[in-house]
Amino acid sequence: MHIKDIDLNLLRLFNAVYTAGSVSRAAEQLGLTQPAVSQGLTRLRLLIKDPLFVRAPGGVKPTPKAVVLAEAVQQALDTLSQALNASRDFDPASSRRLFRLHMSDIGESRFLPDLMASLYTLAPGVRVASRPVVHSALADALDSGVIDFAFGFLPQVKDTQRSELLRDRYVVLMRAGHPLYAALQRTRGNALLRALQQLDFVAVRSHSDTLRILAQTGLQERLRLTTEHFMVLPSIVSATDLCVVMPGNIARGFVDDGGCVTVQPPFKDRDFTVSLHWSHRFESDPDNRWFREQVLQLFRER
Repeated sequence: MHIKDIDLNLLRLFNAVYTAGSVSRAAEQLGLTQPAVSQGLTRLRLLIKDPLFVRAPGGVKPTPKAVVLAEAVQQALDTLSQALNASRDFDPASSRRLFRLHMSDIGESRFLPDLMASLYTLAPGVRVASRPVVHSALADALDSGVIDFAFGFLPQVKDTQRSELLRDRYVVLMRAGHPLYAALQRTRGNALLRALQQLDFVAVRSHSDTLRILAQTGLQERLRLTTEHFMVLPSIVSATDLCVVMPGNIARGFVDDGGCVTVQPPFKDRDFTVSLHWSHRFESDPDNRWFREQVLQLFRER
């Protein structure tokens, strides 16, 4: 006899009869008719090749085979019940969990400082690793657990859970003393787009959306420097007349630090949404749920 031949419902029925010592009382507990319980016992007797129960005053009495079987069945049902009803919680104070995040370098500068400050207080043992993934592979990486979350403007990523964090738009950052800044401030609409032809630009090779905007606006010939890293841009902009197309939320921080200003040309498709992405598979995972709640509390615009 093989375990695959046994219907779990027959074991539940057997356990009810054994515990109640009566077919009728077991039927009442299970919400079944007495004939249905009797039929189930008959099926189990044929499979196990043992009577299992014999008539006795006031009910039934288990056979020696049934006594041996009852202990194993009870343990199995208890274990299964505990597993199904387990409510594992995430304890941030004691957790050593590693969360792997997809972020661009711009995303790292925008989210990691505040995120790590919050985690240091709420979950001092939790670790974070930034692990960029090719956009075409992001959904699979989330589903497989290679990464836990993806931050960013990722319209090409489908079939994930997502929650909007913030809305942003692309602007032009330049040094405060740029010789053309005052004139650009007085210019509006398409005239401002045309005036950008007088500027020289720096861009980051990996940021395709800023390169797309430069191309759409006919500014690719004004691109004088292409770099690998985002964080060098403020230093370059502050020290030269080179300008950069970048998200307004990030540019605002450089303006607040002093030495830089922005203009907001009406670029085509300049508005975009930054979202948090995660896998449907881990929607109910306590670790995943806790982490995304922290992210949404920190960064979601109200």
